[in-house]
Amino acid sequence: MINFSTVTLGFTTVTTALIAGLFYAYSCSVNPGLGKLPDKEYISAMQSINIAIINPVFMLSFMGTLVMLPLSAYLSYTRALPIRFVFLGIASIIYITGTFGVTIFGNVPLNETLGAFHIESATIREIADPRIKFEESWNRLHTIRTIAAVTALLFVIAACLCDDRNI
Repeated sequence: MINFSTVTLGFTTVTTALIAGLFYAYSCSVNPGLGKLPDKEYISAMQSINIAIINPVFMLSFMGTLVMLPLSAYLSYTRALPIRFVFLGIASIIYITGTFGVTIFGNVPLNETLGAFHIESATIREIADPRIKFEESWNRLHTIRTIAAVTALLFVIAACLCDDRNI
């Protein structure tokens, strides 16, 4: 039966899948490609990407998931604590801490530091230092948030597949 809770869970699944897919694709293609660039081009590309990613489409899915996951969990709650609620609650915690939290408190500060670097006036030697400070940390944090997003998605899919009437 289609009701508000079911529609909400559908949108939750889509937004979670979009973020997990974005981070996964970035890990499989963009990071390896950027890693092969010389320092100046790497920094310039990351600065450009970090500006471009802040757009309504990304923000709708990134922030939408932050709202939709707990909302879906709330809408599935009953005193019996159905497995769907448990799965969505776990997905919410994983996304909020491992994806959103790591992004906001880890990747974003690194992005802002790199964004403040003035590449045009820097020497070749000065350009190498920001990349060294940025790339390894950023990629490690990106791996954490990607794993968290995919794990959250798996719990959302499990929530979609479970039939709480049989519990």
